Amino acid sequence: MRFIVLLGVVSLLADITYEGARSISGPYLGMLGAGAAVVAAVAGAGELIGYALRLASGYLADRTRSYWTLTLAGYAVNLLAVPALALAGRWEVAAALMITERLGKAIRTPARDVLLADAAKAVGTGWGFGLHEAMDQIGALAGPLIVAGVIASMGSYRAGFAILLIPAVAALAVLTAARHRHSRPDLPRDGRPAKAAARLPRVFWLYVAATAMIAAGYADFPLIAFHLKSVGAASDVTIPLLYALAMGVDAVAALVFGRLYDRFGRLVVIGAPAFAAAAAPLVFSRSLPGAAAGMVLWGVGMGSQESVLRAAVADMAPEGRRGAAYGVFNGVFGVAWFAGSAAMGLLYQSSPMALVVFSIAAQTGAVPFLVMSRK
Repeated sequence: MRFIVLLGVVSLLADITYEGARSISGPYLGMLGAGAAVVAAVAGAGELIGYALRLASGYLADRTRSYWTLTLAGYAVNLLAVPALALAGRWEVAAALMITERLGKAIRTPARDVLLADAAKAVGTGWGFGLHEAMDQIGALAGPLIVAGVIASMGSYRAGFAILLIPAVAALAVLTAARHRHSRPDLPRDGRPAKAAARLPRVFWLYVAATAMIAAGYADFPLIAFHLKSVGAASDVTIPLLYALAMGVDAVAALVFGRLYDRFGRLVVIGAPAFAAAAAPLVFSRSLPGAAAGMVLWGVGMGSQESVLRAAVADMAPEGRRGAAYGVFNGVFGVAWFAGSAAMGLLYQSSPMALVVFSIAAQTGAVPFLVMSRK
């Protein structure tokens, strides 16, 4: 439990950094001259790289057992790209830094999740991942609030990005201390030779198909923020506050779904597409109360994604193949997220209602695959 909490502290500080940045990245790109299609494409490309490259990093983690090395390197790239956004003068430069931040996350996530899954076996996989996600989302709640406060007081997006250097450095310091002081002998360590393992089971591939549809239909927040700004439903200060609301809901939902998962199993995972489908028509409305209600549902769906979707992978994958399983899971998720984000960006330019229909259809289509994977 101490190890899970320590990783949670690192994630809390890291989320202050990149979720704070994410809460204003859509309007920031717009300020630098990007349009709706560019905003959606950058968000989708970042998720594509951030997830697809986990195929390679997950395989590398299992092959080399260098879990800590990959975790440390990935966090460094992931976090230091964020405050550099304060120096971007063109949307192309800002887009490159946003994608670099996702690249760092791709490097470290499968290795970090293997360490977390191993520790979570002692407390319940759902609860372990749910607790980690809840701490993660405390940071995701604080980050947008900090950025909103900076923008309100200084009126500058650049100042909002610059202040995020503080939690970025703090996260790296805590992670480094964790590596040297709290590495337990029962966790995988660098240099251990890889063991032969069974192939990933059929149920895993059914599950991956379901999560791909969930990802394709899940509207990314930069596009939501772009919409709210464009239609005048929310101000520059209100937009990051809406994101903070969703992150707070996400934290609570992760704990609830984690406990339910340990008790009822993969049936609980169906909640992810259900809440996402309900959120879509609200977050793309022209009403601030409607958007706020939609962000609550969006946060519930995200909380279930980041807790029980990851926990189920650990339970399906044989030991010795978990790095590869997380790599495949995240890689397919990212490709689907990119394709869905690009499609929704184009649909939005044609008709926001078409985007909503697409989102609901994709989320609904995931349910049969989830039912089959449960059986």
